[in-house]
Amino acid sequence: MKTIIDPKNIQAAARCSVAVPALLAAFMLLSCGGGSGSKSGGKTIIQNQGSDTMVNLAGAWAEEYRKVEPAVSVEVGGGGSGTGISSMINGLVDLANCSRAITKEEAKLMKDNTGKDPVEHVVGYDALAVYVHKDNPLNEISLEQLAQIYGKNGTFTKWSQLGIENKGCPSDEIILVSRQSSSGTFTYFREAILGKGDFRLGTKDLHGSKDVVELIGNSPCAIGYSGMGYATDEVKVLAISEKTGGTAYAPNVENTLSKTYPIARPLLMYTLGEEQGAVKAYLDWCYSDAGQKIVEQTGYVSLPADKRRN
Repeated sequence: MKTIIDPKNIQAAARCSVAVPALLAAFMLLSCGGGSGSKSGGKTIIQNQGSDTMVNLAGAWAEEYRKVEPAVSVEVGGGGSGTGISSMINGLVDLANCSRAITKEEAKLMKDNTGKDPVEHVVGYDALAVYVHKDNPLNEISLEQLAQIYGKNGTFTKWSQLGIENKGCPSDEIILVSRQSSSGTFTYFREAILGKGDFRLGTKDLHGSKDVVELIGNSPCAIGYSGMGYATDEVKVLAISEKTGGTAYAPNVENTLSKTYPIARPLLMYTLGEEQGAVKAYLDWCYSDAGQKIVEQTGYVSLPADKRRN
């Protein structure tokens, strides 16, 4: 029997069968994921969990695919990239959504625990956006300035240090909004901005991408980061340059594909081994024109035609 790496994932047993007695739940977890979907009540169930950055996209895909294949139900859960990876390590899911790549250590755990290697599928792109309140006069920021704001050894704690007067924030204090450590967005932002450094203490760490944007929309003193697909009328998305005084680029489709926007990343889905059956059919559809149109509709960047399966 496989080893369950993280006991917290027992909560996922409810998605296998809500009727399974609690005492048997841990055993039933082992039958959830398998790379080709599982059967339940005459339907094929595909378990899909992970990145909060991707949860809106994954949900939109699942809803539309239900119209295409009524006999297939794609059950989507968030929790962060780390949660999706942990669930795949334990063999609980067919697809793990990730906004960062699986590490060598995680891949080894997957192989040791399931006998299969993870296979990576790039399904779109996201420009990780930096948000401020809509009334903040700041329009652009550099990676260097972000490091001074978020880094453990950074010295920027006031908006005036960025050369602006943020009238909506009488204290002038920069309130830092971040993500929880299991988030792939957290990991990517830390690596892209801080390298091997740590975040400064006192950040407000939130569990969801949407939560970050909502808090900033209600907080004139706040700055934070989230997927570009979560922008609202209550926030402003900053253009970003690599160096202070350099050319700043907005997080949009053109700048993401040209790689001029400095903190863009792929959106990833992982399977245990090569996908089969219903899971393969679903992934093929995600790569199709219909699936990639939904990538665009949810605010992300679709794959160029030569990167698609269909």
